[in-house]
Amino acid sequence: MAKPRLNTASGASQRQLRVGESIRHALAQMLTRGEVHDDILAAHVVTVSEVRMSPDLKLATAYVMPLGGADMSEVLAALDRHRRFIRGEIAHAVSLKFAPDIRFTADVSFDEANRINRLLDSPEVRRDTGKSS
Repeated sequence: MAKPRLNTASGASQRQLRVGESIRHALAQMLTRGEVHDDILAAHVVTVSEVRMSPDLKLATAYVMPLGGADMSEVLAALDRHRRFIRGEIAHAVSLKFAPDIRFTADVSFDEANRINRLLDSPEVRRDTGKSS
């Protein structure tokens, strides 16, 4: 019998999604409670919008956004500096065979949503859909 493919074109497996959400929740709690001691992180409210797991669950990519999008590079650098501590805390919070390595990247989904809203509000689209302001 053929082994089912876990990561197909349709997306991540249920396990990847479940583990990613558990890690997202644990990471968000750590940042909310101020467990990561860093002046830059203390000065910003950081949203963890999503955590995507690799198929082998050994790599987690966390999509983060500081409130208002300000100082994104500084926040990412601060998170990277504390990556080892965060990984250890995640290992205690989420029971996995291996603690995943964590990468932090900027969440651009908010920017993309704003771009789509601006497009939908443009006069050309309003004309085409027959809606007026």
